[in-house]
Amino acid sequence: MPEIIHFRGSDKIILKKHLEKDVKGTLEYIEDALHGSLYRRELLAQALAESGWRENGETLNILEGRRYQYKGFKKGVAIEGNFSAYEAILEGLLRLQVGFDKGKIDMGILMLTSQRSEKSSLGTSAELAKAEVEMLYPTILCR
Repeated sequence: MPEIIHFRGSDKIILKKHLEKDVKGTLEYIEDALHGSLYRRELLAQALAESGWRENGETLNILEGRRYQYKGFKKGVAIEGNFSAYEAILEGLLRLQVGFDKGKIDMGILMLTSQRSEKSSLGTSAELAKAEVEMLYPTILCR
């Protein structure tokens, strides 16, 4: 089951928008769909479309007139992610912060790979994500 780490009251926003089952189900479906696969980008887009997160192409746009898009969007909640490397956390957080600052999203979900070297002295991916989000304050406002 995917681990969800909440920042800035995101758990309350999900409850307010009645998305708790939808978010959990979507993340579990994505995990099942991508497990052991090679073509993750296409499978991720398909899983999000099937879960109703890609219904309106206009709401996926991050910047007007540009092709930058969230992976998914529903009820003011954006889903962003990249499973090629953990370091995608920076790009994902920036993309979500831009949408939040422009008033396009109320909150964002950032999906990250949890696969890291067992030799890493930095702890688990969840521990590292929590620490890095704190380090990025005030540029990324997740408090």
